[in-house]
Amino acid sequence: MKLNMASMALLAASLSSTSSLVCAFTRPANHRGALTTLSKLHFSTTKEPTQQQQQQSTIRRRKALKQNTATLLSRASTFTNYKDGALFLSTTEESTTTAVNGASASSDESNLDNLFPNKNKSIIDLPPRMRFAPSPTGSLHVGGARTALYNWLVAKKGQLDFVEGDGGFVLRVEDTDVARSTKESEDSVLADLSWLGLTWDEGPNTPLAKYGPYRQSERSTLYSKIANSLIESGKAYPCFSTPEELDAMKARMEAEGIPPRYDGTWRDADPEVVKAKIDAGDLYTVRFKVPAGARVVIDDAVRGTVSWDAEATVGDFILLRSSGVPVYNFCVAVDDASMGITTVIRAEEHLTNTLRQGLILDALGAPRPRYAHCSLILGEDKQKLSKRHGATSCNQFRLDGFLPDAMINYLALLGWNDGTDNEIFTREELIDAFDIDRIVKSPSVFDMDKLKWVNSQHLKRMEVEEILDLVEEQLGFMGMIKEGADEAKKSDFIFATTALAKQMLETTQDAATNAKTVLGYSLPAAFADLEDGSEAKEMVKQGNFYGIAMKIIEMYESGSFPIPNSSNLLAAFMDGSNKAIVEDNQVGGDETSYPQAYKATMKSVAKEMKVKGKNLFHPVRLALTGEMSGQDVTKQMSLLALASEDDTAVNAEAADVVTIEARMEKLKGFCDSIPEEFRASKQASDDAANRSKDGKKQSKAEEEAAAAAPAVADPLDGYEGPPITALDIRVGRINKVWVHEEADKLFCEEIDVGEDEPRQIASGLRPYMNAEDLEGRMVLVLCNLKARKLAGFPSHGMVLCASNEDHSVVKLVSVPVEAKIGERVTVPGFDFEGEEGAPFAENKVGKKKVFEKIAPFLQTSEYGVPTFGGRPLLTSAGVCTSPINKGSVS
Repeated sequence: MKLNMASMALLAASLSSTSSLVCAFTRPANHRGALTTLSKLHFSTTKEPTQQQQQQSTIRRRKALKQNTATLLSRASTFTNYKDGALFLSTTEESTTTAVNGASASSDESNLDNLFPNKNKSIIDLPPRMRFAPSPTGSLHVGGARTALYNWLVAKKGQLDFVEGDGGFVLRVEDTDVARSTKESEDSVLADLSWLGLTWDEGPNTPLAKYGPYRQSERSTLYSKIANSLIESGKAYPCFSTPEELDAMKARMEAEGIPPRYDGTWRDADPEVVKAKIDAGDLYTVRFKVPAGARVVIDDAVRGTVSWDAEATVGDFILLRSSGVPVYNFCVAVDDASMGITTVIRAEEHLTNTLRQGLILDALGAPRPRYAHCSLILGEDKQKLSKRHGATSCNQFRLDGFLPDAMINYLALLGWNDGTDNEIFTREELIDAFDIDRIVKSPSVFDMDKLKWVNSQHLKRMEVEEILDLVEEQLGFMGMIKEGADEAKKSDFIFATTALAKQMLETTQDAATNAKTVLGYSLPAAFADLEDGSEAKEMVKQGNFYGIAMKIIEMYESGSFPIPNSSNLLAAFMDGSNKAIVEDNQVGGDETSYPQAYKATMKSVAKEMKVKGKNLFHPVRLALTGEMSGQDVTKQMSLLALASEDDTAVNAEAADVVTIEARMEKLKGFCDSIPEEFRASKQASDDAANRSKDGKKQSKAEEEAAAAAPAVADPLDGYEGPPITALDIRVGRINKVWVHEEADKLFCEEIDVGEDEPRQIASGLRPYMNAEDLEGRMVLVLCNLKARKLAGFPSHGMVLCASNEDHSVVKLVSVPVEAKIGERVTVPGFDFEGEEGAPFAENKVGKKKVFEKIAPFLQTSEYGVPTFGGRPLLTSAGVCTSPINKGSVS
């Protein structure tokens, strides 16, 4: 970088007068921050690397210290000739030289060599200098974010591998499309990159960087100078063809069946004629002179060898328009060369641009970077991802509650894998594992459900306290927090909202929407308003609801129904060590707390009403919350109390808060609307009918004995997990079995489950059975587990087996011989037909999602019958069996 003496003096004075600024420039030589040392100006006090530092040159380094960029920007803006991120000398029409990127503007070609830092160097031996070059014509979308990520990962890994060098991640704004580029779009893109954590080492807001400016609109002097140099060296020429002439030329070639391209009218024009037209002020473009017989060949890291016959593919193309504005490919080639870019990772739609850019780089004598052109990202309909597929902009994903690290994780998997079945990566693990050579050539499909799953896995790894700010942001987006609310009350509500939903979160937005559901009350005004056939209506018809609901109303009005303690509204969410409870089956509080009082009340109601299990819990839940399912009732009521207390932090209108008083009033009206026939327990009525069927009347002693007898517990009492219909369990036949080559406990099996092609499944049966005993066997297969790799083997499903308590004995579930291959296994008492009985999609069923909640209820009876909650697994040919009694099925 060349500075005039006045600028140098001012800069030196500024540096010497501000110790904090001096420190920013005198960091250790191996430090890689956002700013470039000014060693060329002799202002740095950097010492030579020690012997130990040199020995550790290949040892990876961790994150660089942060610089106070705001302070430096403020200081740099006072320098003479400072402009938007770069120090450079202003140009005048009379000036014959201009300092741009540290080089003279003389058209002498030898001076241009100083512009290209990689000239005469081997690209593969240099520290990676990567760039992301967005056009500020809209927001940052998924495809651009993935491109930025891949470049960022290579740059960060390079900075860990190279102690010395000039590597890093460069952000360059390609804003030469004047009509469409806006400052608002640029700000939006930069904000999205910052949210993703893809921070850049050099870019538009980087003061004093030696390769700036980083907006193409600010580099016009450089483009003009290089274009003039190419003209003088005979590699480009002025073209005076008018738009009308070009249109006529195109029409003629199309009529002749020739691919339209410039015919070279001004390619070898008389220099005197050219000079005369320039002197006369005629407008002209600058065209590149494509060499005869030229061929461009690249070894693309993704596509392999790609080549073009330049002369046959393109005519002499434009470098500068008649307005002086450079065209895209010229800017890109010049910028990549002058910024020392070593590798370009970009979308495959840019592959054809490589031809023109390669020709320009060759003409400039600048080395070409290495290229990697990534395939497109498609929607689930296999068409190019666009707005019609839903959210595609990064900002929308932020608004929807996705974590930056989860977005980074998922975007990395859209076209890359590390060769294992691992799908969850931290940012540091991605940096360590990423390699360009593992980018795949085939297009990737953007799967919103998969993204949500990845996001949920990252959320599961985080503590409640780590996501409070993100949940607060979501509550803010929904307007659920009052402006200027009491900080303590706000913090308590955010904590309770987060802890309540933590176990089921796919996005942080789920916490806010769940809170809104909990604070609302969806019980309809009348029984007739319940949807016919719905679980709630059928439950009310059983007759237990009316009596239990009226009992709750009576207790509430008398003040005997427990409500959360206003002095400790977080009791339900905290364990004995004041740590957040996230498991829904755990409830906090001590002996005197609201959760314990509620539990005691439910026992009392159960005894008085002679009901238990789901016949008690379901009516109570519907009466208090308006829902048939959800999180623990005491936690829900505690959240409601937080939203209803005096001076609450919650915006009741935006959050749809229905207080406990309002709920009781609505519940009264609902109970009044229940027909008389559904106001008494159906079970009790049936029992009475059975007792009097023969005209015999029980004695008083018999009635008291029957009332005192314990009810037979239903194994599914209190079960609130996914329906058994979520699982797609089918009858299959094992066609072939072989030993997994890399895992000593796995068999690989080919199983016919009634599909066009047999499935391949890896099972852990090898320690328990012989391969020959498995072939030809009919088995039960859980078919809607998503496909995954087990030690490299693509497995798609799970064979169900029975095992004893310590899993020392494992046997296949036996299927009736007349069962049909591919038929779905059913369970009595559950509707497996229609939409409600359809199995969940594969990406929703996982061992750590749906299956693990159902698995505890999959057991074998004392007679060896595989059951769900005591109900047998059935095929069209009868009941499945097992040689293991009182075991588990998995």
